[in-house]
Amino acid sequence: MAHHQQNHVENHAEHHEIPLSTHLKVFAALIGFTVLTVVTAKGMHFGAFNWVVAFTIATAKAFLVLAFFMHLKGDQRIFKYIIASSFFFVFLLFFFCVLDLLTRIPVTSTLPL
Repeated sequence: MAHHQQNHVENHAEHHEIPLSTHLKVFAALIGFTVLTVVTAKGMHFGAFNWVVAFTIATAKAFLVLAFFMHLKGDQRIFKYIIASSFFFVFLLFFFCVLDLLTRIPVTSTLPL
């Protein structure tokens, strides 16, 4: 039992620390992506691709948060697989929702595709 606790403490001590400068760079990138989100939402119009631009920016921000603030960049692979599989299932959810929405628009609709 003591050996197990000692192993646990040793594994905890190996935790990867990210320097403050990296945190500040990631913070600046997140602020930049937030400004980009506002600029694209208010000033740029991509027509039917507005949602693609918005989701791309949101995905980039989520990647930065997951990799650096949640320490997945230096963590064990199993956690990366768990996060990747959850993103895959969210992607499937969006994919099937979009398919469902596309089948509901009548052929005679004036809505832009």
